[in-house]
Amino acid sequence: MDTVEVNGLRLAYRRAGHGPAVMFVHGGAEDSRTWTPQLDALSDEFTVFAWDEPGAGGSEDVPDGFGLAGYADCLAGVLRTLGIAPAPVVGLSWGTTVILELYRRHPATVSAMVLADGYAGWRGSLGAQEAEARLSGVHAALDAPGQLDPTLPGLFAGAPPARFVPVLDAMAAGVRRRSMLTALTAMAAADLTEVLPTIAVPTQLVWGELDVRSPREVAREFERRIPGAHLELIPGCGHVSNLEAPESFSAIVRRFLQHRGRPSAAR
Repeated sequence: MDTVEVNGLRLAYRRAGHGPAVMFVHGGAEDSRTWTPQLDALSDEFTVFAWDEPGAGGSEDVPDGFGLAGYADCLAGVLRTLGIAPAPVVGLSWGTTVILELYRRHPATVSAMVLADGYAGWRGSLGAQEAEARLSGVHAALDAPGQLDPTLPGLFAGAPPARFVPVLDAMAAGVRRRSMLTALTAMAAADLTEVLPTIAVPTQLVWGELDVRSPREVAREFERRIPGAHLELIPGCGHVSNLEAPESFSAIVRRFLQHRGRPSAAR
């Protein structure tokens, strides 16, 4: 992995391939390894970057007082430091919330976006009561002895694909509890619904048809509120659609980047 320093933090990222650049933004309790199938599939045509957010993977821990704005500012700094801004950004789940905040604070760094199985924050997409219930569940999971369960009920429509269980286990073993709580507390508090109608870059929505973590109603609300957004549902797939149906997910991203995303060349 490579690293850059942004806002006083050492941040890690993975890079694969050659060609126009695209940045992938992982979900909560994950790191850049979750994008392994996309780095493999798309590196024949694109320069694929996947960051480890502050507090995840090879990146430094989150500092005191860190919040959603900090994640967005760091991601903007990574894009600029790598010399790829403006770039298409692809995010899943919590990663979509980070991207929406990135666009709100740093719109000039984003040329297009793919939002997958996501939220305008838990509060924004699910309501205050469900957001608080989920945050309570996070606290309970972090207080329980042993390793976090990487196959939380609802993440997959069925059993997680066997070939990705080792990476799921490795990411779960590497979760830093304070950092995870920082990210998901920000997720629970966020309401970025007002950002959706302001998006003026090409936007692709990708949802698992059987996603129960971010139900199809959330996808339809994104489609209704984001100008020109196009939604594709992946049949038989749950919340972690990039791992449960990696070939379908990568094909959707490829088509979008080829025809609408217009990524710029990486240096």
